[in-house]
Amino acid sequence: MKSRRNNFLKGDLIKLRCYQEVLFSGVLYTARDQAHKKLVVLIENGKKLPVDLKGTIIYYCGPTATPKEKLIGSCGPTTSSRMDEFVEPLLKAGLLGMIGKGRRSKRVRELIKRYKAVYFVAPAGCGALLAQKVISKKLIAFKELGAEAICKLEVKGFPLIVAIDSKGRSIYGDL
Repeated sequence: MKSRRNNFLKGDLIKLRCYQEVLFSGVLYTARDQAHKKLVVLIENGKKLPVDLKGTIIYYCGPTATPKEKLIGSCGPTTSSRMDEFVEPLLKAGLLGMIGKGRRSKRVRELIKRYKAVYFVAPAGCGALLAQKVISKKLIAFKELGAEAICKLEVKGFPLIVAIDSKGRSIYGDL
């Protein structure tokens, strides 16, 4: 699946099915716990977000330090359940998908179904391999968070599996 004008089309995501493998090429935004917390505070206070979430996918990732000869350090997925409490405001703001590792709560599964979003898992333990799929990286917001800052990544052939599809079906079964 390829993004169009750096945004996903909801119709593309709705067609994806649980267990489907995807080699994604396009734009992802990295964000972990602290960045999510800051985004939700901005939303709750009616402030402008540093990134327009409409049509985007967030990758739960905090890349390691970047070696001199590389574009990015290791960038494997982090445990997704830590972001569960922040999902609804981001989906309301237009987020179409999330990438991470591990189960999501029953509530998040219901939200994914309600908002017609998708949850992908990326291969855990393969951060160095995933880093090879990154063709550009740009710091977007919250530089003070270090590895947890929001970065815009352009990726090519990024391997993903649909873990929860837009109909709420999950590779983890019923919760």
